[in-house]
Amino acid sequence: MQRPNKGKTPRRPGPKKASNIDKDPVGVYCRIRPLGAEDEECCVEMISSSTIQLHAPDGLKANRNGEYKETQYSFKKVFGINTTQMELFEDVAKPLIEDLIHCKNGLLFTYGVTGSGKTFTMTGSPGEGGLLPRSLDMLFNSIGPFQAKRFVFKPDEKNGMEIQDQVDALLERQKRDSQQSVPKTPSSRQRPDPEFADMISTEEACKSENVDEDCCYSVFVSYIEIYNNYIYDLLEDAPFDPIRPKVPQSKILREDQNHNMYVAGCTEVEVKSTEEAFEVFWKGQKKRRIANTELNRESSRSHSVFTVKLAQAPLDADGDHILQDKNQVNVSQLCLVDLAGSERTSRTRAEGNRLREAGNINQSLMTLRTCMEVLRENQMCGTNKMVPYRDSKVTHLFKNYFDGEGKVRMIVCVNPKADDYDETMLVMRFAEMTQEVEVARPVDRPICGLAAGRRHRNRAFKDELSRRLEERGGPSNADDPALLSQLIESLPAMPRCELVDPADDQTLSRLIEVLERRQRVRNMMTEQFNKTANTLKSMLQQFDSQLSAKDTFLHDQRSKLSERDRVIMSQKAELERLEKKSKTLEYKIDILQKTTGMYEQDKRSLQQELETREQRLQRELSERRRMEHRMQGMVTDTKLKWEKECERRVNAKQLEMQNKLWVKDEKLKQLKAIVTESSSSGSVFPTERPEKPERPSRERDRNYGQKRSASPSPLPTAPPVHPTHRRSHSAGGEKWVDHKPASNLDLDTVMQPIIPNAIKVSTPNEKALSKCHKYVLRHQELASDGEIETKLIKGNVFKTRGGGQAVQFTDIETLKQECAAASSRKRRSGSGEGPAHMEDVENRAPVANTSTVLGYPKRRKP
Repeated sequence: MQRPNKGKTPRRPGPKKASNIDKDPVGVYCRIRPLGAEDEECCVEMISSSTIQLHAPDGLKANRNGEYKETQYSFKKVFGINTTQMELFEDVAKPLIEDLIHCKNGLLFTYGVTGSGKTFTMTGSPGEGGLLPRSLDMLFNSIGPFQAKRFVFKPDEKNGMEIQDQVDALLERQKRDSQQSVPKTPSSRQRPDPEFADMISTEEACKSENVDEDCCYSVFVSYIEIYNNYIYDLLEDAPFDPIRPKVPQSKILREDQNHNMYVAGCTEVEVKSTEEAFEVFWKGQKKRRIANTELNRESSRSHSVFTVKLAQAPLDADGDHILQDKNQVNVSQLCLVDLAGSERTSRTRAEGNRLREAGNINQSLMTLRTCMEVLRENQMCGTNKMVPYRDSKVTHLFKNYFDGEGKVRMIVCVNPKADDYDETMLVMRFAEMTQEVEVARPVDRPICGLAAGRRHRNRAFKDELSRRLEERGGPSNADDPALLSQLIESLPAMPRCELVDPADDQTLSRLIEVLERRQRVRNMMTEQFNKTANTLKSMLQQFDSQLSAKDTFLHDQRSKLSERDRVIMSQKAELERLEKKSKTLEYKIDILQKTTGMYEQDKRSLQQELETREQRLQRELSERRRMEHRMQGMVTDTKLKWEKECERRVNAKQLEMQNKLWVKDEKLKQLKAIVTESSSSGSVFPTERPEKPERPSRERDRNYGQKRSASPSPLPTAPPVHPTHRRSHSAGGEKWVDHKPASNLDLDTVMQPIIPNAIKVSTPNEKALSKCHKYVLRHQELASDGEIETKLIKGNVFKTRGGGQAVQFTDIETLKQECAAASSRKRRSGSGEGPAHMEDVENRAPVANTSTVLGYPKRRKP
């Protein structure tokens, strides 16, 4: 079933910029990896050479109710599980090498889920070389005879190349040879690396036929990795310190004068052969970060970028030397990118550094996807949105390629097992969307305006000169410049042969003289040659006579040598096999050492984290013990404080009760004195009076005054309770805050205090307290006999340290109103006689030992 066009942005007509630039879509290829086991469930099926079909696994079909059971995706070409590395190289990378030789840039990167075969596609293995070694092999097979000597081309540290003269290049070569302990043999005489020779066989060697023979070429390679969105140089030579290993420094991106992005300070190594280039690649590969995860034993934890730069410059008019003109130098580059695989932490169970690495990998791939989406929308809809290249180092580095600096090709690697179905579907959607992005087609750049075939003409001239010398009997080795120059210098120069006047006899005479001299020189050279030839013949005859005597001996020696040659050949074959095995074991040892180093680093980090946590636990335990001691001290202090407070309150309560008992005793004494005085004077008090209905308080107060004035004889009063104590200080000159709650009742008694210069408030506030020195609170409550009892709680106002106001209570006055009937009953119960009247009783309870502070903090402006 064809998947509906659901995830694509529909094509909408929009204003498009008028442009005559030819554009090509990004070439997207798909490669299917073989299953790891035959019994595994497969979710990918190859329908045709350009279409694949995804089948949802059985478990997902049941969960999704059969939605999207089969989905098809189309690519430029699909490579099945039986595709060889050579077939992949022929279709994908070979055109990029052709463009590289013709001064055009290229970008090739692999994309896919972790464990889908990206690194194998790019690098390969012994016996099956990947795209990178095959690209290097084709490049050097094409430009091998036309390479310049070392250090003729030199990087200018600004993403460009400059040309050095022969003297400076020679000095650079001598300096390099002196720094090396063992001088290297020329690249043409080096023995090929057994491992690399096994990667690419001679039958699979490729070569480009369209190479300009009038140019000199030089190849430079660099190798970087992007790890956690930081760029590191894998070819940088840093001193190794086993005690304190130096952390590699990250590199930065810069823009050259042509607005192309490059890595500043990156190491660029000049290489002259495929083996040397692959050796440099392998040196950086050993430093690349890999780790063992749940899904892949050797999972790449960074994006690697191997850049091949080809510098070429034309020869001079004679075809012997390179033009010393920097403007005539053309530099093209091919970037081979191995992207790290996207992964889900729920499947890899990554923790710590692995989790951080997976997050950065997924974030960079998401940025790449976002850039592709914005480019596609700008091209289809005519918009001009800004592409977020700078959000990731990967997209920022290859920004120029997507803006039209070369061809862009992507290989989508797919693992067909059912466990990767969800991730594979996301990869397919991204690849399908990338195919719709168009990149400007690079234009051809001419080398220079000189005529072609200079090297060929120079060679043809030397061959012709050599042939003529052989015909004349001269030396046939015309390639020897010493013999050729000696022969030419021995001949006299030809005079001017132009005849202007018919009667000119001097020109002919000079010409005849020169020709006679040249004839004499030729005769002398012929005689010398004949003498030399006769001498050589005699020597050859003598040598032949000696050889005839040694033929038998040589025959025996040759038979022995042939036997030894056979032994040597067998030993060489065995040696090559052992070298190949040694290389493979070294490769495995390097990987194991790298894995061991990473495990040791993880172990050290975990040990350090464990020590840190133990120290933190010890600090927390010590802090807890200090806190316990502190809390015990605080509990002890609080206990002592509350004991003192309880003791103080008990003492205050005892004093209060003593005061009450004392007041009652005084009242009893007064009552006793009244009764005693009445009985001695012979007055008769009625024992019983009819009770009258109780009247309101105001009428009661009025009758109270009349009764006192209408009494037949004044009664003697008892001595005062506090003869030296005033009833209240409210009549003084101090300012008071009269706090009378709204719930209080106005009793209008005689003893109700009237305070002059008082601020009456229903709720205390800071403003009122700041203007006064005294404070009184009127508190009403029901007494035990059912009457209302009013307490006047007095105190002093003082300022606090924080700028607020506080009250310290110093005195309590009690006002109690009693009914006449109640008082008569009390008298009857106490003495059986006495006047029936209504009275107000004042009880003063000075609070000397107890004081309560009520504070009102001062408000501060924000």
